[in-house]
Amino acid sequence: QVQLVESGGGLVQAGGSLRLSCTASGSISSINAMGWYRQAPGKQRWLVAAISSGGVTDYADSVKGRFTISRDSGKNTVYLQMNSLKPEDTAVYYCNADHGVGVARRGSWGQGTQVTVSS
Repeated sequence: QVQLVESGGGLVQAGGSLRLSCTASGSISSINAMGWYRQAPGKQRWLVAAISSGGVTDYADSVKGRFTISRDSGKNTVYLQMNSLKPEDTAVYYCNADHGVGVARRGSWGQGTQVTVSS
């Protein structure tokens, strides 16, 4: 099993920055990739950014050039640096870990952290 704890959300004005953190514990070696998703009220949850165990990153088009996902393997932590924030970035942000292989492959979620961007 993998457990995830997020931190770093908050209220920021448009154009500002926030950094989210997600620390993993448990079966760290089984993690294939980690990502950040977000969900706005009444909307579906969707992938914002992801980083594989090999360090390959991927971003949703709407955040490219503004958000950066990174990791500190020594701290078992993944970060999401969010710059040039817009009101439409307002959402609950969830950390996800894709872990295991084959039939044992699972996705684990953090509790979510609220990001609110005021105009």
